[in-house]
Amino acid sequence: MSREICHKMVLPPELRKVLFNDSVEIVMPETREDIIRFALGGEMRPSFDVTYDVAGKKIREVYVNLCKNGLAVNYDDIYMRRRDPDCMVIADDLPTDKETHEERFGKPFEPIRDETFAWLSEQKELIVMPFIAGNEHVGLGYEALLVAPSNASFFAGGLSDLQGFLPASKVRNMYKPKAIIYLAPTFRHTHYDGQQIVVHRRSYEMHEIFSYNLYPGPSAKKGIYGVLLNIGEQENWITLHAATARLITPYEMTFTILHEGASGGGKSEMIGPMHRLPDGRVLMAKNTSNGTERHLTIMDDSELHPVTDDMALAHPKLQRDHKTQKLVVADAENGWFLRVNHIDKYGTDPITEGMTIHPKEPLIFINIDGQPGSTILLWEHIIDEIGEKPYKPCPNPRVIMPRHDVANHVDEPVKVDIRSFGIRTPPCTREKPSYGIVGMFHVLPPALAWLWRLAAPRGHDNPSIVETEGMTSEGVGSFSPFLTGKNVNQANLLLEQIVNTPSTRYILIPNQHIGVFNVGFSGQWITREFLARRGGVRFRDGALINSRCPLLGYALNSMKVDGQNIPKYLLQVELQNEVGPEAYDIGAKMLSDFFKKEIKKFQTPELLPLGQRIIEACLNDATVDNYFNLIPKM
Repeated sequence: MSREICHKMVLPPELRKVLFNDSVEIVMPETREDIIRFALGGEMRPSFDVTYDVAGKKIREVYVNLCKNGLAVNYDDIYMRRRDPDCMVIADDLPTDKETHEERFGKPFEPIRDETFAWLSEQKELIVMPFIAGNEHVGLGYEALLVAPSNASFFAGGLSDLQGFLPASKVRNMYKPKAIIYLAPTFRHTHYDGQQIVVHRRSYEMHEIFSYNLYPGPSAKKGIYGVLLNIGEQENWITLHAATARLITPYEMTFTILHEGASGGGKSEMIGPMHRLPDGRVLMAKNTSNGTERHLTIMDDSELHPVTDDMALAHPKLQRDHKTQKLVVADAENGWFLRVNHIDKYGTDPITEGMTIHPKEPLIFINIDGQPGSTILLWEHIIDEIGEKPYKPCPNPRVIMPRHDVANHVDEPVKVDIRSFGIRTPPCTREKPSYGIVGMFHVLPPALAWLWRLAAPRGHDNPSIVETEGMTSEGVGSFSPFLTGKNVNQANLLLEQIVNTPSTRYILIPNQHIGVFNVGFSGQWITREFLARRGGVRFRDGALINSRCPLLGYALNSMKVDGQNIPKYLLQVELQNEVGPEAYDIGAKMLSDFFKKEIKKFQTPELLPLGQRIIEACLNDATVDNYFNLIPKM
């Protein structure tokens, strides 16, 4: 039956040869329960090892345990537990800024592509799973396909929850995938020295992804993001790297905030609840030099309605449909890849804990310890290093949450009031100055908001990716690592989008540290609540001042939440005794030098004239007023 369904599809000849080889059995899921069963080797056994023969040696890549609330998926190789930010290579002749396969490995990809199809044809059983990339409910869904060895069906399960799989019986005649993922895990050993490698091979008709690893982040998640970015680059629209939340305040006001940023920049936290102490207070900030704490009491949180978690379709069609000058977005995913490293004990995030301990359907957990027959608990992160205590837990535990299981989720497109940008910041002190000089939040002129999306600092202590030294950039829109095309094209699209949505405002929010204070994500939650209750960022005269560092736009003179004043030194970091103007200015120079280095890459003839002027202003140390005047609609 599955092979008959494949006959309905318009497929590349190499793939047709694989799928119509009688020695290969094809399985195609009809239900989610089928995928769970396939992930356990075809029957509901307590555990299953995903192993492959590599040069005569049997290698276990993954072990999957069946638990009461889902599947615990774990990797033997610690390196495979996080996305390698340099895993993407390009294997086509279309325009790109990424390294090509031949540039990195010194040889063309086509022979390896042929070997991949040959390897797939040698497998006893393949899972073939149609799925939809994007959002078909708003008319922006694209037919796609996964082809993988069936013993890696946990990967298919993750992909199906993230993107939305199509049951076999629903496949239409002339189903023509716009994208195909081919999964061949052994090739990382036989061809790529154990590295995570994801090869993108594009044409104007189809986007092929060859996934030579089993961690879903670079392919099932970010690989499909790359597909959407590629389609958008061809059609002149953007998929933003953003979480979006609609809030209904205790006063029944509605407010929508979209939060962009590099991995670890607080996107998932923006759509999550505010964390509270057992007595109900919010731990706002803890001084890392003397241990003193500042708390905030917020009696009633706004009601939280999540819209997007990581990928937001921002097609002009949506804005036209709503007849608005605000940005309009819809979710680009069917499920959310939630990182839960912050949940290290019971009661940290009761809502998420409750959804995963008692889910509506079995969930897929990654990098979380779950023994067969047990209940998987989010704070039981798999241990990366075992030795003398304390053990080192994996910093990237994940759960894939189908969006229809998330309470109060919003399916329809929404108009965005505020676009925020997040950055992970280190502590900053007189003794150790750093770029951790960002106040609780800053208001940005539109031109400066665009620059932040060009520089896109990855920031301090990123838990989502393999570690890198110093401050690095995730490039244009903070989605450059997933972009197969040209950064400058996306920079132009972002700038045009900002100009065409003048009623949406911009802010900057740090997480982890504000000067000497450790804040985690509390500043983000407090800012969200503050702005929701006041309806946005229109301030009276004198409420904002030019930041000491012009790249930070405007700082607040004062901020009051539920009748409580936020200390001014959390709004203007130079006022902290442990920091002071001198250390602040050193941090500001770090930030300025970083921006200048990153934005110079966009100075090409293809960049729009307005973009050229904004970059020149930054390179010439523009003031906040200079930035404001470049796009004065605010």
